[in-house]
Amino acid sequence: MPLIRKPPATAAPKQPAASPDRIRAALASDDEQLRWNAARAAAGHADCSAALAAALPGEASPRVRGAMFTSLAQNADDTAVNALQQLLRSDEADLRIGALDALRLVVRGRSGLIAPLLDDDDPDVRILACELVRELPSSDASALLCELLGHESEPNVCAAAVDVLAEAGDSSALAALTACASRFTDTPFLGFAIGVAIDRIRAQPPRSRG
Repeated sequence: MPLIRKPPATAAPKQPAASPDRIRAALASDDEQLRWNAARAAAGHADCSAALAAALPGEASPRVRGAMFTSLAQNADDTAVNALQQLLRSDEADLRIGALDALRLVVRGRSGLIAPLLDDDDPDVRILACELVRELPSSDASALLCELLGHESEPNVCAAAVDVLAEAGDSSALAALTACASRFTDTPFLGFAIGVAIDRIRAQPPRSRG
């Protein structure tokens, strides 16, 4: 009995990439899966950043929100960055945390975004900005946070900066830390934190000069 050869398998046709218009429409869908797919497809489409930013505050699905934050971080255009910065002011903790995590990815290549946040009128935003400084090289982190400590009046903001310097600071921060402790002698918790940070920095091995 002769063997019957199977016809050669044909590759499935590639689906065309979703257009920005289709992505924006799907972000407003009632179907969670469609919104998730659209949020992921929006990465690389800067013209979808505004739609992502508009949809995020009202999105109830954690996984869709996560995809939206990821795409905003990958787009990293002005619209995306501005939206993430504004979400640091949200009353909703999940939105603040999501925006902070997305900005961690963005500031690694754009450290200049942090300085305005450290100078923001809202002390809660300044505290979150201190967390972003962790993503920077030690010398940059020390410079930014030393400048902050030089004029900051809120003990909790100073404490956030000191906590980061304890892990990421270098010896250039010692003078600013000492001066800060002198300004806040009536705030024992801050003085203690500064003492810990100074001890940790002094215990660091000397850095190679290459």
